[in-house]
Amino acid sequence: MNAQTAAELDLYQDVVMDHKRAPRHFGTLAAPTHQARGRNPSCGDDLQVTLQVAQERIEDIRFSGQGCAICIASASMMTEAVHGGDVALARQLQQRFRAVLTGELEPEAAHLGKLVSLAGVRRYPGRIKCALLGWHALMHALDDPS
Repeated sequence: MNAQTAAELDLYQDVVMDHKRAPRHFGTLAAPTHQARGRNPSCGDDLQVTLQVAQERIEDIRFSGQGCAICIASASMMTEAVHGGDVALARQLQQRFRAVLTGELEPEAAHLGKLVSLAGVRRYPGRIKCALLGWHALMHALDDPS
């Protein structure tokens, strides 16, 4: 591993741990228009995603629950990435993120922004579900309004 790669790994780990320690948009919305719960019984991750969507735009988003560092960091980063954005763009981002984690797309080609810091999860197949749980809940919430 060269010095640049080692520095990038440190940066990525710092980003992930920052989101685990201080998750963004953590909590619930009082009057969500959309909501869904995601559970991974094999590891105990359990998240709830609540949204306020109007005119195909995610006006607000929150998540709550418990999970491992990867699960919480990914959900936190997801909320930052989609907050205030179009539903269609959130769906596209989820597809690209999933493709990176499953090895279908290289991280550099995915245009993930900070989410690229989770690309290393793809080397640990048992953790991919952890990183995708919040995203699955988001997609279910968008598919089935409250």
